[in-house]
Order: sequence, then C-alpha cells, then structure tokens
Amino acid sequence: MNGFLWGDFAAGLPWSALAALAVMLVTFGVAVRKGMHRIVDIAWGLGFTAVALVSLIASAGAGGDPVRRTLVTVLTAVWGLRLAAHIARRGRGHGEDPRYARMLAKASGDPHLYALRMVYLLQGALVWLVSLPVQAAHYVPEPMGPLAWAGVALWAVGLFFEAVGDAQLARFKADPANRGRIMDRGLWRYTRHPNYFGDFLVWWGLFLFAVGPLAVAATVVVAPLVMSLLLTRGSGQRLLEQHMSSRPGYDDYVARTSGFFPRPPRN
Repeated sequence: MNGFLWGDFAAGLPWSALAALAVMLVTFGVAVRKGMHRIVDIAWGLGFTAVALVSLIASAGAGGDPVRRTLVTVLTAVWGLRLAAHIARRGRGHGEDPRYARMLAKASGDPHLYALRMVYLLQGALVWLVSLPVQAAHYVPEPMGPLAWAGVALWAVGLFFEAVGDAQLARFKADPANRGRIMDRGLWRYTRHPNYFGDFLVWWGLFLFAVGPLAVAATVVVAPLVMSLLLTRGSGQRLLEQHMSSRPGYDDYVARTSGFFPRPPRN
C-alpha cells in the first residue's frame, strides 16, 4: 500500500479554495441585494459542504480509499447542511444581526466592500483552513482503521450535542413564558454551550480521518486547533457570553454550569 498522496492533495487545494470562495461570493451578492449580511452565517456550513464535495470530485482516480472518501464527504455535508438549515430557520423574519450592524456602522468607505473583506473573504479563508482534514482524508489510500472509526463515533456524539442543544434552545425560546429567562435545561444544564461543544467534537472527529500517516496529522492539526480557538476564544463562546452577561440570573447560571466541557452542575 502506497503512502499518503501528497502530490494529488496539493493539486486539490486550489480547487477547494475556489469552492469556498465561490460560496462566499454568491452569498455576498445575495446579501447586498437583500441589504442584510446576517445570511453569511448560513454560508458557513454550505462552504464546508462545497469543499467536501469538490474534494471528492478532485480526488477521483487518485487512489484514496473509497470508503473513507465517501464517508468523510457525507459526514461533512450532513453537519454543514444541518447547520445551514438551522441558522436559516433561526434568522427567518429577523432583521440584520446586531454584530454586523455595529461592525458596518464603523466602516470607512463602502460598508458592503468592508463586509466583503472583513467577513466574507475571511470566513472563506477559515472554511478552507479548517476543512484541511476533510480534504486530506480524500487522499489516504489505507482502508478505514480503528482511529478513523473512532472519528466517526466522535463526530456522532458531537452532532448529537449540537443538534439536540439547538433544538432544545429553539423550543425554549418559542415559549413566551421564557422571555428574558436563562436556558438551563436539558443539555444546557451540563454545559453553557452544548452546540459549540458539539462543533468541537465534530471537527476533532473529522481530523481523525486524516491522521493515519503522522506527517499528515502534523500538517492538518492546525485545523481543529483553529476551530477550537474560534469556538472558545473567538466569535463563539466569548462573544455570546458578553451578550448574555447582563441578563438576570446569568451570573448564577455561570457559577453552577460548566463553560464548555459537560459536567454535572455545581450545587
């Protein structure tokens, strides 16, 4: 069995970059026409799906294990399409996201071009970078082993936390009696961010698809590390908690509930 297909992997990188760029540019055009940039959040999951599909096509005939190639594409698409659909439903009927409104209000010059540079192109670059394990998995010729199947299990647990957490929060918000209250039920009783924790597991699980050769793991480990930082220190947990900190009862919720990794609540 030959080793990792480095040449084919490198040849496929520009195609995946074009896929991510195309999704963001199309989304930018739609956002400008609608006058609302919050739809870029929908493109996040769609971008990963596009990269996975383009990688599957670009790697055809290269010699990668067909089971691994197909499975990593399906798992990435399931995650990305579910996330895009959830964000689309959540934002239906709402105006511009306050985050983007504040950012564009500070822009000098054309706010749309500023958004293109600082939101769309940046997110496209992040999609390409974070998806490196997905891309690399298409060029591993070895059959699926225990580590790759462990990645499937980790992905499944992550998707459970993310999907169930999102559904529980949506039901909570739909009840007018919960207006202004803190969601501390279901998975939210064990972690303040079950959806972000789920994302964390999903991307470390997908990383395991590409870690057969040690050199490959060392090359693409930057991807789950960047995603982990985004979730815990970037636009995920940190910004959301800043927004929530002024709500009554939130300090008590923070005191008894884990910030990220699930655990029983403190007394």
